[in-house]
Amino acid sequence: MFPSGADSGNESSGIPGTVLIPTRFVWPNGGRRVSLCGSFTSWSDRISMSPVEGCPTVFQVIWNLPPGYHQYKFYVDGEWRHDEHQPFVSGNLGSAVNTIFLPREPDVIPTTYGPDVTGGNSMDVDATAGRMVTLTVGTLQEAVPRISRADLEVSRHRISVFLSTHTAYELLPESGKVIALDVNLPVKQAFHILYEQGIPAAPLWDFFRGQFVGVLTALDFILILTELGNHGPNLTEEELETHTISAWKEEKSHLTGQNDSKGRVYARSLVHAGPYDSLRDISMKLLQNKVSTVPIIHSQDGSFPQLLHLASLSGILKCICRHFRHSSSSLPILQQPVCSIPLGTWVPLIGESGGQPFAMLRPNASLSSALSLLVKAGVSSIPIVDDNDSLLDIYSRSDITALAKDRAYAQIRLDEMSIHQALQLGQDANSPYGFFNGQRCQMCLRSDPLHKVMERLANPGVRRVVIVEAGSKRVEGIISLSDIFRFLLG
Repeated sequence: MFPSGADSGNESSGIPGTVLIPTRFVWPNGGRRVSLCGSFTSWSDRISMSPVEGCPTVFQVIWNLPPGYHQYKFYVDGEWRHDEHQPFVSGNLGSAVNTIFLPREPDVIPTTYGPDVTGGNSMDVDATAGRMVTLTVGTLQEAVPRISRADLEVSRHRISVFLSTHTAYELLPESGKVIALDVNLPVKQAFHILYEQGIPAAPLWDFFRGQFVGVLTALDFILILTELGNHGPNLTEEELETHTISAWKEEKSHLTGQNDSKGRVYARSLVHAGPYDSLRDISMKLLQNKVSTVPIIHSQDGSFPQLLHLASLSGILKCICRHFRHSSSSLPILQQPVCSIPLGTWVPLIGESGGQPFAMLRPNASLSSALSLLVKAGVSSIPIVDDNDSLLDIYSRSDITALAKDRAYAQIRLDEMSIHQALQLGQDANSPYGFFNGQRCQMCLRSDPLHKVMERLANPGVRRVVIVEAGSKRVEGIISLSDIFRFLLG
């Protein structure tokens, strides 16, 4: 029906000595009945696709293909369709077909199939695309394609050049507002402002000094409410009504042990940047100081400093994605599956030792345990999972501002409120767990290319992408914004 490619025919059958690559095909555009057809089926047989659990508009199938060039198309409710978001070409009959090229991994040695091994989609493999496998009788061995050191260095160099030659002006929106808070504002009022404005942080302005002196973040409110929950002697419920931001910042210096060489408490100086600073310099400030935002401040002699923007790693990553969107081939690393890159934190395999601790919580865990974990682990969010470790939701630092709704912070005990109840405060009562179709839970598969994870993290407010198993949504790992930048900047 469609012109066949160079590798047409029954390519997924058991041909002795052939290396097969489990390849995941996805149709994300809905339909009732969807199937796959391509050069690998001689454009005759159609392969049935199944809806993804929890995502009825997304259909997928894993099919084993040999290395080489393939063409394919989707048959959706009786109509031939191609995915415009994937590479495609015009076929000989003028109809567009998607294309895919699977390189041969030189380190994988083909083996001869035993008589009981067949091809097609009958092989029992994890539903992750892009893994290369060799088959022997009764065994399945994985070999992830690796990027060469040269390609890695080329990618890092080009990204470094881009960041070094572009300034903070690239981050400024065409229109918008930046909210700043006076340091003499009561903590309670600041809490409500952040919640009502839907922002996780705000720069602090000291009128008497005529300068910006810090940033108030969601972490501040976590520390404040944790102190209240612990009945600490330094901060009481009544003080939350009258305690100023300035007083809290001084109290925070005592709590976090910010002392100079002589033991005197000092306030941490504001980490900021100017509009002419390079994106690389701003990235390094964010990473080295372990802060989520850096105010971009324009200062001129004899005038008040002007707050232009709050720079973040997600904003800088968005610039990278936009700049290289139409020249992704110049960055070979972008096509590499994330499971093959030393990136992020992964759930240790059975019997594996030496891995990093991986923080996850059940929805019935107390809010106090979630806040304690956010502070002690120094992370921005924690996956909320069921008894099978399947992702339900994610609790982030910024979710603490939901307690400002109807003064909930004054009516609850952190050790008695569950994470599920806390999340419901910030959601519509009829909303399902996790807002999987929105911005709350950004997910990817371990086989997804790096550029897909980067695009997810470039969304405003997203700091971590959860890597899940296809279908079950079982959590396999987490990749954060700081992970991406530390890897890209080497």
